Amino acid sequence: MNTLIASPGFCRLVATAILGALASSFSAVSAADPRPVSVTVKFADLNISKPSGAHVLYRRVRAAALDACSYYWFESDADAARCVHDAIASAVTRINQPELSAVFNANYKTAVPNTLVSQSR
Repeated sequence: MNTLIASPGFCRLVATAILGALASSFSAVSAADPRPVSVTVKFADLNISKPSGAHVLYRRVRAAALDACSYYWFESDADAARCVHDAIASAVTRINQPELSAVFNANYKTAVPNTLVSQSR
């Protein structure tokens, strides 16, 4: 009869190698999925040409940006803050309303990027 007796050290080495391979395959899958997250913000119920409506819309856009950026893992808080800033700036630029841009400028002390969307489509 031929029996195989493995040493406990060898079993730990094999188990560590298997767990390491599994962990690296999971991280490769999560890193290989760079699809951007998109969140729709509805504002048909608001008059965004008035400051009060623009403030409400800004809060909705900011909440959506925080939600969208929470799907990603960032190395630093600065990277997470940049994600939120860029998402809000992008939305404000796409909406292209002066009152909303003014709210953005007041909150970030910077102007919205100059690449505003044309009103004619």
